[in-house]
This record gives sequence, C-alpha cells and structure tokens, in this order.
Amino acid sequence: MKLYDNGFSPFARKVRMALDWKGLEYDVVDGLNKKNHGELLGANQRIEVPVLEDGELRVVNSADILAYLDHRYPEDPLMPSDPALRVKARAWERCSDTVIDAILVDISYWSWANRKDKQPEGLLKAAQADMERLYDALERDLADKDYLYGTITTAELALFPHLTAAHSLGIPFSRDRHGAIGKWIKRLRTHPVFQADLERTKAFLTNIDTANLETDRIFWRGDRIEWVLARGYHDWFMKEIKEDRVIWPGLGIPE
Repeated sequence: MKLYDNGFSPFARKVRMALDWKGLEYDVVDGLNKKNHGELLGANQRIEVPVLEDGELRVVNSADILAYLDHRYPEDPLMPSDPALRVKARAWERCSDTVIDAILVDISYWSWANRKDKQPEGLLKAAQADMERLYDALERDLADKDYLYGTITTAELALFPHLTAAHSLGIPFSRDRHGAIGKWIKRLRTHPVFQADLERTKAFLTNIDTANLETDRIFWRGDRIEWVLARGYHDWFMKEIKEDRVIWPGLGIPE
C-alpha cells in the first residue's frame, strides 16, 4: 500500500494511525510537499491528503479510507460491533472532521502561514465559545469510561490529532470541567499507536521550515469556509479571495 499523507494533516494522521492499529505495511509520500504536488494531483484531483493506494485500488477521503480498511482488513476493527454504537462513533468522527477541524484550522493560519495581517478581532473568542460546547458534549459522552465506545474506534483516531493541537492554539479543554477528557487523552497518549503519531508530528513540526509547504496561499474547503462565514467574517474572507490568497480544491471527479 501507498499512503499520500502529511505530518500537518489531522486527516492523514487519522489514516496512518488506523493502518498502524491494524498492523498493515505501507509506504508514504508527503503529498503536501510542493515537489510532490504533481504526483498527488495524479492520485486526487482535489490535491488533498490522505489518499490510499492498495494495489490497483485508490481510496480518497479519510472516512472512506477507514471504512475501506475495516471492510478489506476486518481484524482489529475500527468500529464497534453494536449498530447503535457504530452510529455514535461515526457521529464523533464526522463532527471532528467537519466542525472541530474547521474551527482549529481557521485559527491556525497565523501560526504557520506567511501572514502580514493579524488574526481578525473576535475570531479566537468565537472558536473558544464553540469548542466549549464541543468539549462539554465530549465530556458527557466519556463520563467515567476508558474509551468512548468500549475500545479505540474511529472517533478516537479522528479526535486525537485535533484535541492535542487545541492547547497550542489557545483553546484547550478545562482541566477542572473536563476531567474525563483529560484522563482519556492521557490514556491515549500511552498507547503505542498514539505515541507514534505524536512522535511523527513533533518531528515534522521541528523541521517544518524544510517541509516545503505552500504558505503564501491558503487551501480552503467547504467546512472551513462555512465556519468562518457563519461567524461573520465575510469581508475578511472576500479580501482573501481578492488578494489571491486562496487556493481552491479541484472537482474531485471519480475516475
């Protein structure tokens, strides 16, 4: 198998952890390194990671890749066997992929991209308010459990990269109000799959200056646009478009 990934992408990190969880062997191409953009375009017209190639079969989108892996390689499943719990695990994965990702990525641009402006006033406060609601819901679902649904699932794989980044972005969960989340994160950090993910991410960030990423223009996708517009930053976003600081994904037409 070949995985187009990147140490900066929470979606790629999710897939890589899933492959490690299942003990599958794979080669890696850093698709977001600008020297590999042409190769990534050949694998995914949207020029997004992750992309998994398994023999002649190519799968794009992290949720679809995890579903494929569970179907093709059913040992060490990524989803609960109970249908009701499967629905709940998928709901948290989807929330992480579409809501939490949008919030964290939209406030992260001023920490890594080549920006001459300051973060729009109130953006961090809006992110804090929305993340508080998400933390409260996750705390409710964790209660006194070791894992959300009995064992590690797609929910953990999706949430872990985002929640471990939230502290550095200035919107961590409360140690007092969200004790169950704190214990859960600590428990995940001791698992070899999650340890390896953190070590890869730390190594990538340590050498990010040599990662050859696109830092002048921002790649925007639907959920991230939705969040920034829903929070009232229409004028800022239109200015980004007018100043040619936006990269749009391709159509992603199935081959």
